[in-house]
Amino acid sequence: MTGSVERMPQLEALRTLHAARRADDVIITSMGAARDWMVLGAGPLDLPLVPSSMGTAPSIGLGIALAQPQRRVIVVNGDGAMLMNLGSLVSITAAGPANLILILADNGVYEITGAQPTAGSAPARADGTSVAFMGMARAAGFRTVHRFSNAADWARSVGSILSATGPTFVLLDVGAVPGSKGPRSPGPAGPRAIELRRHITQDPG
Repeated sequence: MTGSVERMPQLEALRTLHAARRADDVIITSMGAARDWMVLGAGPLDLPLVPSSMGTAPSIGLGIALAQPQRRVIVVNGDGAMLMNLGSLVSITAAGPANLILILADNGVYEITGAQPTAGSAPARADGTSVAFMGMARAAGFRTVHRFSNAADWARSVGSILSATGPTFVLLDVGAVPGSKGPRSPGPAGPRAIELRRHITQDPG
C-alpha cells in the first residue's frame, strides 16, 4: 500500500530530529508525527497539534517563524495533511523565512483513520504514479529541497540541513505502522497555547 520505495521507521526518523534539535528550536508536529514526538518527549517549545485541524501545521509554523526570526521553527507534517493545505507551500516561500524547515513524513496512507491510501499515493491513483511533493516544493520556490529514505543518510545530514538558510523542505519516506492508535491530546488546547506563547516570547539568548 505504501509502494516499493525504501522507507525508514518514522519513530527512528523523529528520534534523529529530536537528538539534533537545539534547545531554543520550536517544533510543531501533527497527526502520527505528533504521537511519536510525544513518545520521545515534547519540550516547552514544542507544539504537538492534538487535537488538530488537519493541514494547519505549516501555516502555524510560518506565523511563528515570522514572529520569531531568531528561532528555528521546524514543522513535521504528514502527507495526507500536506495535501489538505498545498497552498501553504507558496505562502511559505512568498514570505521567505530563513528560519523555517518543513519536514514531510510521507507514509502514503492516512494512518490515524485506518491506513487508507492517501489521494497522492501510487496505489490510490489510476496511473500508478504518486504526487511529486519534491517537485511541488521546488516549483513553489523553496530554497533547498531534500529527500531521505534511509535512516542512516538522514542522520548524517540532519545537522547541516537544520543549520542551512531556509525556507527548507525535507521529505522523509517513512513506513506506516498498521493498527497504530492516533495521538492523545496532552491537555486542553487553550492553556497549552498560552504556555507555548510564554516560552516562545522569552529571549532565547
